[in-house]
Amino acid sequence: MEIERVEHHRVDELISNIRNVGMLTSPEVKLYKNSAIELVVLHTDEIAPAQRYVLTQEILKVRDLRWALREHKVDLFKLDGYVTIWLRGYDDPIDVLPPVVEESAEADGSVVKILNDGMHRVYLARMERSPIQVVYVRNVPPEYPYYAFPLVNGWNDVEIVQDLPEGYIKKWHRIPNYKTLYRDFNTAFQNVGGPRGRFTNAGKR
Repeated sequence: MEIERVEHHRVDELISNIRNVGMLTSPEVKLYKNSAIELVVLHTDEIAPAQRYVLTQEILKVRDLRWALREHKVDLFKLDGYVTIWLRGYDDPIDVLPPVVEESAEADGSVVKILNDGMHRVYLARMERSPIQVVYVRNVPPEYPYYAFPLVNGWNDVEIVQDLPEGYIKKWHRIPNYKTLYRDFNTAFQNVGGPRGRFTNAGKR
């Protein structure tokens, strides 16, 4: 992966854009508009994953991204805002955000920091025994919970796989029409996840 140019955006711009994130099926709904949003550093043990797997090829891509950003003096685990990058051979810019974590109250009375976006980045931080800076969102409207439940045994329930077998349960969804609860970060940023086949965030959904 070769990054030709990097543009850094401040924390206030990151938070302002996060407030404008819409829902995938209802982009006019800005679920974070009135939420408490801050940039914090967390140990990965504090973050509750909802996804049961990470893909080998995606972990390698994110590691390549981390190394490529380092050449531009940017730390993927501590962006202090977000960055827009231009990859060689790809015309459109890509926004790289910190992982997004939401405070989520569960039926058993627990309140967890559920991982919304950035599964492979957080897993890479875990593999490298590093804390990671995240966007932490509290006071999300209760009618728009994250669309899947946190894993019962946390990171112990996550496996690294090359491919997903047919019928594999990726997440345990909260409702039948769970896509109505998807947060679409491309309503407020550009090309989050990057060009398919070059730099993707396959774990996002």
